[in-house]
Amino acid sequence: SQKIQKNKTITRLFNGIFSLTENMPGVADVRFAEREPADKRSLLSWEQRNTCILPEDLRDFYLTTDGFMLNWSVKLDNESVPLGSMTVNSVSRLSPLVQPVSLFSRPNAPSLSDLDWDDDTGGAVSPPHFDSRSRVFELDSCGGNGKVCLVYNNCSPGVVAQSSEVWFLDRSLCWHFLSSSFTSFYRLMITHLGLPEWEYNYTPYGPSPEARVRAMPPSPQDKSSVFDSIAALFAIVNQIQTYFTQLFQQVHQKYKNVCELWLEG
Repeated sequence: SQKIQKNKTITRLFNGIFSLTENMPGVADVRFAEREPADKRSLLSWEQRNTCILPEDLRDFYLTTDGFMLNWSVKLDNESVPLGSMTVNSVSRLSPLVQPVSLFSRPNAPSLSDLDWDDDTGGAVSPPHFDSRSRVFELDSCGGNGKVCLVYNNCSPGVVAQSSEVWFLDRSLCWHFLSSSFTSFYRLMITHLGLPEWEYNYTPYGPSPEARVRAMPPSPQDKSSVFDSIAALFAIVNQIQTYFTQLFQQVHQKYKNVCELWLEG
């Protein structure tokens, strides 16, 4: 079947990637969590439960693999040091950032909506809100350094939201625009190789000094080794990106053909 053939192709691809990394200078460990495609019913259930339509590219992604996780380490002083992490939550973990208010909550209990504002920033894009004007879902927890979120803005109660963007919520609860689509965010994540706090490159203040130090080993020998590793890892993630892009196109074409047949009938 197509599913078995696709799983065999994925296995061959990542077996080749792992064998390729064994002889790469500086790379200690590359771990990829292989996942089955999401069930179409789970996607429909998510949309009904959250009154939102998943963007087409994210839907195609989930129909290919239910989430994504790739972690990699480098060798420093003969030790394996975790450095990069790339994650996209599964459908079941694509949960609302702001949970509905419980009937048992205290009436005056503080909430994220207390941080909201009504002023128009006048920018090209409007930042998300913590109240009902926006529906926000967590794509990646960023190891506790913030949250990458799928955001639906200009929402109205009871109305299905269809247009979404990807934003980064930093540790001070300020919003920063990342991309207008999931595909663009995915490419950003791949380009930055999941280095510590890479999302902060899209804030006015950038990554923390600690994150900069972690990404830059102290000795010239280690530095050269890590640069070689990063260059090699670019080749790995480019293979992954190319393969997933091909799968997205196949899935999208399949459902386009089904829709056309349905309309003709």
